[in-house]
Amino acid sequence: MTKVITYGTFDLLHKGHIRLLKRAKALGDHLTVCVSTDEFNAIKGKKAYTSFEDRKYILEAIKYVDEVIPECDWDQKISDVKDHDIDVFVMGDDWEGQFDFLKDYCKVVYLPRTAGISTTKIKKDLGLGDYKKD
Repeated sequence: MTKVITYGTFDLLHKGHIRLLKRAKALGDHLTVCVSTDEFNAIKGKKAYTSFEDRKYILEAIKYVDEVIPECDWDQKISDVKDHDIDVFVMGDDWEGQFDFLKDYCKVVYLPRTAGISTTKIKKDLGLGDYKKD
């Protein structure tokens, strides 16, 4: 079984998120999604519109997602890869090169983002004021 993992806040779920999850799942048999907790988002200077528990609940309902775990700090990625026997780490290409240190533990894949949509854009369009990077 090939196991894949990806990370994100997944706030205001949109087409780009779903496309990322679908393409990540296509790289293996099991997809683990690691979702930033509200506390970790605060450390990153972000505030999600939707609570961690609700974002987790929504992700668990998506057919491409097999497991959802919390992301609590920047440094847990290596231990997540080891503890969950991950074969492939996936992120959007806006993070290109940022996670190459994981190549010692698994394959690292950067997928193209979906043009024209992002949580940042949605928040800006709605005047929600938090325009931090998705």
